[in-house]
Amino acid sequence: MKKTFNTWSRRQALTAAAALAAIGTLGVAHAQNAWPGTQPIKLVVPFTAGSGTDIVARLVAEKLGPALGTSVVVDNKPGAGGTLGAAITAKAPADGYTLLVHSAGHLVNPWIYKGLSYDTIKDFTGITPMASLPNVLVTAPSHFANVQDLVAKAKARPGGLNYGSAGNGSATHMNAEVFRLAAGLDAQHVPFRGTPEAMTEVMAGRVDWFFAPMVSALPLIKSGKLQALAVGTAKRSPALPEAPTTVEAGVPGSEYLFWVGLFAPAKTPQPVVDRLQAEVAKIMASPELKERLDKLGAEPFTMPSAQFNKFIADETAKAQQVVKAASIKVD
Repeated sequence: MKKTFNTWSRRQALTAAAALAAIGTLGVAHAQNAWPGTQPIKLVVPFTAGSGTDIVARLVAEKLGPALGTSVVVDNKPGAGGTLGAAITAKAPADGYTLLVHSAGHLVNPWIYKGLSYDTIKDFTGITPMASLPNVLVTAPSHFANVQDLVAKAKARPGGLNYGSAGNGSATHMNAEVFRLAAGLDAQHVPFRGTPEAMTEVMAGRVDWFFAPMVSALPLIKSGKLQALAVGTAKRSPALPEAPTTVEAGVPGSEYLFWVGLFAPAKTPQPVVDRLQAEVAKIMASPELKERLDKLGAEPFTMPSAQFNKFIADETAKAQQVVKAASIKVD
């Protein structure tokens, strides 16, 4: 009788455990299916308002909120070349409510910042790139006649001219270094907190040149406050067709791809990542967004999450090569 009772008790316990496991599974599935509900989603932008990354983030946030049935807000956390905002996101819960909008500069930071509190590869999941943004080589009006003039004057005064960036390791810095190395120039790097600050100093003539994101610089170019010498991409920009590429202007090997992408903390549920990727891809493919990006000189640039993560690994390796060649470091 005791053996029968024990057997029945074990069976009852196993049945109860199975039921609890099933309830737990249903709970997890329900939580994922319910995402995002009405809870707001935060897009952390690690640069100042008005930067190229910020502009793209706000364009996407405007459409992503209605698509998900909740609000999507942009939270600017500038500083340290984008590492402050990245660190905040890396430490956030992996629940799909705190995301990171970063640029190609995100892949440079592990090579120039010692003791980062996060791992660029392991602590993030790439959701999708969103847009490619040509950088445009800008100067104060009449500061240089063209790219050839800039190169000639820089070579005539080794170390005498300077160039700005939106921070050490930022995409604007990397574009400038790729150009400088290709042209064989010796010039001084002046990092700023963000793109707007760098453009202000260029307009004042205190900084000789800057590879500004087209989305930020185009209004100032159109108004005559900045002069566009060339674009840093492999092809001309439809938004500024008269500006040659730096390669066309006589500096082979100087092209650079500046992109902005969406990231989540590692271990974010794959259904959440897939939903975000699908919605952003729809938004970027919409005629309205294409038209708005065209006016800013940007282009939609999306891919599936798995492909984006492979792209991130490849581009991180390329970034290391540029950092080493240019001896980029944080002072």
